[in-house]
Amino acid sequence: MKSAEKIVIGSEEWCSLPQLNIPAINIRVDSGAKTSALHAVNIMPFKKNGESWVSFEVHPLQNDGRTTVYCEAPVIDKRRIKSSSGLGELRYVIRTTINIAESSWDIEVTLTNRISMGYRMLLGRQAMAGIMLVDPEASCLLGIPSQEVLSSYYSTQRKKPSGLNIGVLASNPELYSNRRIIEAGEERGHNMEFINIKDCYIKLDGKNPEMHYRGGRLLNQFDAIIPRIRPSMTFYGCALTRHFEAIGVYAQNSASAIASSRDKLYSLQLLINSGLPIPTTGFANSPLDTNDLIKMVGGAPLIVKLLEGTQGKGVVLAETKKAAESLINAFKSLRANILVQEFIKEANGKDIRCFVINGKVVASIMRTAAPGEFRANIHMGGSAQLVKITPEERKIAILAAKTMNLKVAGVDIIRGENGPLLLEVNSSPGLEGIEGATSKDIAGMMIESIEKDLNKGTRRRKG
Repeated sequence: MKSAEKIVIGSEEWCSLPQLNIPAINIRVDSGAKTSALHAVNIMPFKKNGESWVSFEVHPLQNDGRTTVYCEAPVIDKRRIKSSSGLGELRYVIRTTINIAESSWDIEVTLTNRISMGYRMLLGRQAMAGIMLVDPEASCLLGIPSQEVLSSYYSTQRKKPSGLNIGVLASNPELYSNRRIIEAGEERGHNMEFINIKDCYIKLDGKNPEMHYRGGRLLNQFDAIIPRIRPSMTFYGCALTRHFEAIGVYAQNSASAIASSRDKLYSLQLLINSGLPIPTTGFANSPLDTNDLIKMVGGAPLIVKLLEGTQGKGVVLAETKKAAESLINAFKSLRANILVQEFIKEANGKDIRCFVINGKVVASIMRTAAPGEFRANIHMGGSAQLVKITPEERKIAILAAKTMNLKVAGVDIIRGENGPLLLEVNSSPGLEGIEGATSKDIAGMMIESIEKDLNKGTRRRKG
């Protein structure tokens, strides 16, 4: 095909896969990737007329776990593919027809769980060769199907929720973690709803306590809630979570556990009482004790932490004794509560985030700080990659979550010269970095944890 005859596409487009009964799917066009990939779950090999086939499910629409297309296709190969995170994965390869701009041709597609990716399908250069030209500055040059059209396409593939009623109690419905949790619940047949913290209010009544939503609606239908409370909403969010618990709704993390984890000083006291190792930490009220605080943690450089900080905010490195004195006294003059903590230089701007669900470490990543930065938080520009943790680190992570009474926790550990040290336990750990680096369905594991707990009868909804 000559250049003038080639289809010009942007960095993303819509196409159809008619042999798989997928009438519309949004694709990421990536000429840097050789192989195309399709989001697939529940991938199961089987034999058909003596040949190797594979069955799988596709959720073709982003952030929509209810729309499910069941597919079968012959297997043409199994290949080890390196993902964008650098991990190798053995994938089934199928051949199917792609339809785009009224043109059709066969392409090879690998099947993989792309749940943490921005698109449900990636179109690689092998599928485009000789047929397409890519304008990387453009997007959806061939048009975007309307919501009405998509609804008509997939009207028979949309699951009706028949499971639990689960609410995600949070502030931002567009946040990756919140969207993923809702999607994961919908995939498993549950009725998921985003509950905005600021739109809730409480009726305290000894005989008939109620949770109300803006407009007067009663929130009494939930079997479970997943609190995802931002630091600025800790007090109100915990009050709401406590009230949900009082009316018999299961909370994945309890209000008392969340409140304890948000109090940095109290949480460290609980953790050391369980025998967990932490960096040497000092706390004082008066500026008169500043010099002793600095000596207590081994001198400068040292870390100063606001008790109310999170995601790396409110954490400052003081590189000299003079800088430490100025910083501590400045915070004290503002009546801010701070911790002073020894700086573990050998950590070299890295920490380990262990994701714990129901007493098990389900995933771990090494977070590396951005150049010129000492904080390894993803929100501060840090990067993440898969890491194998030691048995001691696993034990620390599990005990830390248990000590804080958290069913779901992000446990942060650094590797010091004398062994691992526990930094912090997060009651609302983010999913984007860890799902992206590990390709694991962490949100799905959170939903499965609720299913198991409710099946055990640990909580029963009143009424």
